[in-house]
Amino acid sequence: MRTDTADVDRLATPPAFQHLSLGRKLKNNLATTLFAAAFVLAVIPLLWVLFTLLQRGLTPLLSSTWWSHSFYGLLPNDFGGGIYHALIGTLLQGLVTAIIAVPLGVMVGIYLIEYGRESRLARVATFMVDILSGLPSIVAGLFIYALWITTFGFTRSGFAVALALLLLMLPVVVRVTETMLLIVPDELREASYALGVPKWKTILRIVLPTALSGILTGVMLGLARVLGETAPLLILVGYASSINFNLFQGEMASLPLTIFMERSTGTAAGDARMWGAALTLVVVIMLINLLATLLSKMVAVKTK
Repeated sequence: MRTDTADVDRLATPPAFQHLSLGRKLKNNLATTLFAAAFVLAVIPLLWVLFTLLQRGLTPLLSSTWWSHSFYGLLPNDFGGGIYHALIGTLLQGLVTAIIAVPLGVMVGIYLIEYGRESRLARVATFMVDILSGLPSIVAGLFIYALWITTFGFTRSGFAVALALLLLMLPVVVRVTETMLLIVPDELREASYALGVPKWKTILRIVLPTALSGILTGVMLGLARVLGETAPLLILVGYASSINFNLFQGEMASLPLTIFMERSTGTAAGDARMWGAALTLVVVIMLINLLATLLSKMVAVKTK
């Protein structure tokens, strides 16, 4: 029996919905409206915050001295000065935090996924990462103060702040590494093992390059998060109105600490500097996020 080609195509193609009932249309429109309303409600506070920051903090940023001077010698009622000292402090503390947290977090993530999924050490490490994930920043600051300053006898410094930020950033790096390694298909590992490649070299040459894009994005986002913490700064380092490049000695300014200290002056000049520092912090975090996106695209594995 011969079958017409049109009949075959008609049978192979599933029937499309020609008519939707009134109830389905109402439900679809209602869901669309609710999602749009939720989006608007979420965006309005964000836009309001950004508008307020730009309105009150843009004038200091456009000043000729904002990016090249500090607040050294300024009285609470004096306008002017620059954020150079606080910007350098924030970048130095964040750099030290990343230098320690990234290799340690990536290695812990590799161990948990590639080597010790069912071992007792892996369960203990997972439990500790879960605890650190919910650790308040002030508790991290108090722990470093008790260990680094009270027990070991070191002075309050920017390096102590970096150690506290390390406790906050480390679980983020571990979780991101675990997630991205789990996404890597097992077929890539098995193909490498079939060619006689050792496991450590498979991880180094195959698994990590495949997951590197997502790991970098997560690391940069985790760094952007910890740079906005204030509680460890209040506990572990004093505020300096001048530049200090020494992470191990002396008071050191940072953007979150500058916001807090300038707000406490209660003057119009202090409020202007506070809003300028807040907008500068937002700009720094935005640049870090853009850098994360750029690096993610640069190191992404090409599929074609």
